[in-house]
Amino acid sequence: MPTTHPSATPAVVDLAPREPGSGPRWGMQSEELNATLLTWPAGHEIAEHVNDEREVMLVVLAGSARVTVDGVAHDVSAEQLLLVPRGSARAIAVGPDGVRYLSAHVRRGPLLPAERVAR
Repeated sequence: MPTTHPSATPAVVDLAPREPGSGPRWGMQSEELNATLLTWPAGHEIAEHVNDEREVMLVVLAGSARVTVDGVAHDVSAEQLLLVPRGSARAIAVGPDGVRYLSAHVRRGPLLPAERVAR
């Protein structure tokens, strides 16, 4: 019988779009995981950035995008998954029909401005 972490409550979540909009649409976290549902319109771009702390799993639910990881382009569309290794530089260019995807990774602390982290 599988064990459940005491802080994790089993939940079924409907990831179908409910309302128009873009950006983070839904999120949840447990002691160990973060998951975020994101929706972006056609042509939207996310600038190159690096996550030095965690691997990130992207699961495309609808639409398409080109995810460039360390200079290599990966075209992903609905029902495809891309694992982005920790420390990789990645950028996202959304396809002609927009994209809706789930991002999941090991939980991290809150994001802080660089000047607060350096102290």
